[in-house]
Amino acid sequence: MTLHVPPTITADFRDFWQERHLCLLVTHRPDGTPHQVPVGATYDDVSGIARVISHGASKKVRNVLAAAPGARVALSQVAGRRWSTLEGIATVNRDPQAVAEAVRRYTERYREPRVNPERVVIEIAVTRRMGTV
Repeated sequence: MTLHVPPTITADFRDFWQERHLCLLVTHRPDGTPHQVPVGATYDDVSGIARVISHGASKKVRNVLAAAPGARVALSQVAGRRWSTLEGIATVNRDPQAVAEAVRRYTERYREPRVNPERVVIEIAVTRRMGTV
């Protein structure tokens, strides 16, 4: 089953994005080639925002910044036959309150991350949801 925003989000979909799963984030390099990396991510289905915390100098952050004012990205996770992909427009947020909120959400889903004074949050305004959940 493929879901596109704004259909109703099912309980299974919501649960899947709260369970502890490693995700894959795809950004695009300035030459247009894809760059895919494993990440921890969270999704707030009320606001439609997915979040990925990262070091501010990482390649994924640099790719998003190079595509300013926003980068088209995909964020996926898979567990057996269940999978889900969120597509959207990513921006980098350095605001300490936004980063703290992203860390709070990450801690709830995964664990408390190590201290990183260079941390930023990639915020993805989700425009499409797909998957089998």
